[in-house]
Amino acid sequence: MKSSKEYIIIDRIENNIAVCEVNEEIFKINVNNIEGVPKEGDVLVKKDSIYYIDRDLTDKRKSIVEDLMKGMWNDGEK
Repeated sequence: MKSSKEYIIIDRIENNIAVCEVNEEIFKINVNNIEGVPKEGDVLVKKDSIYYIDRDLTDKRKSIVEDLMKGMWNDGEK
């Protein structure tokens, strides 16, 4: 997922605020400034003053995380 673009990841949503991370920094975005219905783990891209959910990047990121987690809970079995 490395690119010259900044990708914003929603860590959690509290009330009407998306708490996000970009480049290991935390900041908040009002969900009214996000196109669509944001969820924890979604990847956002910003265009002009609106944030958009990038479904392709979100799915890729979730797949990578799932692959990393696969071997963690099987007690060393391969």
